[in-house]
Amino acid sequence: MKGLGLFEPDKFYHLVNHAVGSENLFRCSDNYYYFLNRYAYHTQEVLKTYAYCLMPNHFHLLVRVCSWDELEKAPKFEGVVHKFVMQKISNWLNGYARAYNIKYERKGALFIDYTKRFEVDNEEYFTAAVNYIHQNPVNHGFVSHPYDWEHSSYHAFLSQKSTKLKRDEVVEWFRGTNEFQKFHQMNKGNLDDLIEGF
Repeated sequence: MKGLGLFEPDKFYHLVNHAVGSENLFRCSDNYYYFLNRYAYHTQEVLKTYAYCLMPNHFHLLVRVCSWDELEKAPKFEGVVHKFVMQKISNWLNGYARAYNIKYERKGALFIDYTKRFEVDNEEYFTAAVNYIHQNPVNHGFVSHPYDWEHSSYHAFLSQKSTKLKRDEVVEWFRGTNEFQKFHQMNKGNLDDLIEGF
């Protein structure tokens, strides 16, 4: 899988992007929060979010493209789904990069040229992707358990606080919060058979 398929309505995708070279995308907590805020602002009309993890130099998202009916109601939608979704993602990442460059007095690209997108086309992949995304900081040696990483959606699934995540759908998928936690404890997030390493 090359991770460059077209976006289509009502389909799930695992999105991944990385900083250029040895750069970091986030240098402090405020960067992480601003990044998520901008993500919600730019993509809420086109994407529903099921899981995410922000790492210092890359990020993972599990999303579903909105239905055709929802997209038709979005301002400036001209009937080409892939182009519309890509424009929203581009606006989000370019806007963040501009703010980041101003804040840290740097120049040039911050993200690699394209956001990888892997269609999540079966139940096994969906389950594995949720877990893989939350296990990312464990697999990269930052923490020993997903709960210990502040910048992922893992905490939202154990909370009753308001969230833009499709929390109820994910918790129901795992048959409850306890089963969600158990699955993450028993499975270390291997997607080698489903996605190329990143």
